[in-house]
Amino acid sequence: MSLVTRIFLVGLMGAGKSTVGRLLAREFGLQFIDSDHEIEARNGVPIATIFELEGEAGFRARERRIIDELTQRDRIVLATGGGAVIDADNRRDLAGRGFVIYLHARPESLFTRLRNDRSRPLLQTADPRGRLAQLYRERDPWYREVADLVVETGRQGAGKLARQIAERFSLPPPEATVAEVGGGVSACDP
Repeated sequence: MSLVTRIFLVGLMGAGKSTVGRLLAREFGLQFIDSDHEIEARNGVPIATIFELEGEAGFRARERRIIDELTQRDRIVLATGGGAVIDADNRRDLAGRGFVIYLHARPESLFTRLRNDRSRPLLQTADPRGRLAQLYRERDPWYREVADLVVETGRQGAGKLARQIAERFSLPPPEATVAEVGGGVSACDP
């Protein structure tokens, strides 16, 4: 762990990036930053308001600037927004500047977690379950593209998940492509 000073969490909304990120930061003595919260703090309004006033394109431009800045900081655990991987520059920065952990969750599980959450602009549709499935199909390949480690979130709690990651936090041998490290955690050679 002493060699890795930047840990970036990616995954769909509701996968547990912020909760697990806080726990990992505490475990490793790193600063925790949530890119969505950082955007809200700097702009003084919720993300939903940015979406409403500027649309998704306006939000993604703000997100791009934040991701560029935050991925250059040392000694951090960064929880990214679910759509951060849409932008090719974000994917490049995430993959090239730190250790990326993909918190993988199936759309059905995410829907169960998020069905009453009204703060997610992309889920304010007639069919939020279908929208989650669509986002998963679109983004899963990008999450996997940048990931050094893929973690199946399943039904386990955030504490157990963070402990599992911390216990197994090591890089695979260079010749590995995808190696099961156990307990639902797999290492990927990006």
